[in-house]
Amino acid sequence: MSPLPLPPVSQVGIVAKSELHAATPHLLELGEWLSARGLTPVYETETAALMPPAGGRVILERGALATDVDMVLVLGGDGTLIGMADCIADAGSGIPILGVNFGNLGFLTEVTLPELYRSLEHALNGRAHVEERMMLRAITTSGGDVRTRSLALNDAVVTKTARSRMLDLSVYVGDEFVTRVRADGLIIATPTGSTAYNLSAGGPIVQPNMDAMIITPIAPHTLTNRPIVIPGASTVRVQPTMDARDEIVFTLDGQSTFPIHAGDEITVCRAPKPMRLIRPTTRSYFEVLRTKLKWGER
Repeated sequence: MSPLPLPPVSQVGIVAKSELHAATPHLLELGEWLSARGLTPVYETETAALMPPAGGRVILERGALATDVDMVLVLGGDGTLIGMADCIADAGSGIPILGVNFGNLGFLTEVTLPELYRSLEHALNGRAHVEERMMLRAITTSGGDVRTRSLALNDAVVTKTARSRMLDLSVYVGDEFVTRVRADGLIIATPTGSTAYNLSAGGPIVQPNMDAMIITPIAPHTLTNRPIVIPGASTVRVQPTMDARDEIVFTLDGQSTFPIHAGDEITVCRAPKPMRLIRPTTRSYFEVLRTKLKWGER
């Protein structure tokens, strides 16, 4: 997927990690910086609560912010950005996101605090690019009836609870049977999510511009159950074999969890719209990997 230019911006949504009081002075300074340039800062409700009260401040609930601004600035970590990306995806608005990390460099929130205003300048002056990142659409059905519909940026994960035994999962790609997995769970990840739970479970790192999905078993019973990379246009179906002792949950991006019952089927495919990530820095993906994963260090 080739980088795209950022459309003109007049309203900037601002979302900070919940209870991140260290962001308060930055939120106040950001508001002044944006207003001085003729832009309107729009604060998410919980983010505005981190600031002293002030008249005239534009504040919106997260769902409304996900449709009413031209871009979103996230202050926090990758989890905060993922939560906002999922909200924007649910709204179907496609608003681009710029992530600023508080702490260590993130895979998605790769802009550091010292780079904040330079990155904003690049974004607002058209010198930044927007990367489109694949998202997943996940549906659970029972007897042909839809039980849940969800969207995810990183991954869709089928796992057992602490009291449950090993899972028995039949996996299909389209209508073709792939394998029967006996494991603690199964991860279906996007390239963006390849560096999240997938990486911890031994799955491959896949560059985010690849059109692909990754299927990775979690602690498989046999060594022959290995991760596999499939085309991004694929549809993955998972059919659990269950009895009364089994407790299975289905989790999207580690943020939304649904119970799975006997007879349920899980279907995961590419979502209709991608997440749009603003990349204002010249830092390459491999540089981010080296910094985050400490490659080559002893």
